[in-house]
Amino acid sequence: MYSYEYPRPSVTVDCIIFAWDSENADLKVLLIERAHDPFAGTWAFPGGFVDMDEDLETAARRELEEETGMNDLFMEQLYTFGAPDRDPRGRVISIAYYALVNLAHHADQIKAASDAADTKWFSVTELSDIKLAFDHEEVMKVALERLRGKVRYQPIGFELLPEKFPLSQLQTLYEHVLGTTLDKRNFRRKILKTKLLIPLDEYQKNVSHRAAQLYKFDKDKYEQLVKEGFVFEI
Repeated sequence: MYSYEYPRPSVTVDCIIFAWDSENADLKVLLIERAHDPFAGTWAFPGGFVDMDEDLETAARRELEEETGMNDLFMEQLYTFGAPDRDPRGRVISIAYYALVNLAHHADQIKAASDAADTKWFSVTELSDIKLAFDHEEVMKVALERLRGKVRYQPIGFELLPEKFPLSQLQTLYEHVLGTTLDKRNFRRKILKTKLLIPLDEYQKNVSHRAAQLYKFDKDKYEQLVKEGFVFEI
């Protein structure tokens, strides 16, 4: 068997999991507290080394389940991070993945396992006050930039919402992700013009203001429209 005669880097995967807290109108990200060195006691994204017999996404899903208990998520490859000094253990290249989840569906499923001392959802706005392990501050910056770019041109924001939602909740989500204020009338016009929302004969319950109508995202229609050349844009 041929053997390389020169040093080569190890490969890891990292998982950036975004969630929308509809109750508190807050965008959150999942972090683990590392139980072992390097960076024991600090917060980081779930992840770990890729085994010799597995592909990258399989490794990402395995590490995510081992460290948080989460599985069966939509995941997309984000970026490759390869600064020579990013890991004090040696030359390590990391392939990052990101996912979007509905916090209400996963809040009670999170549990620390494997080499994670704890697992916790943090508000994205909190991260500036937290020292993350490795180069995960840079990873977070890239992930948030990707999310902000994708949410404008693909309806990925619906992955974060409950199955049924009012238009006001959808607008609040987009405003938090994009970090800006959107004109209510213009936003509603653009969203409804896409014909991707199914209006329901249901309204909000237990609210102090006038109950708003609820909608559902028509994923099947979106996939069909994409085949016909449709471009989603906010």
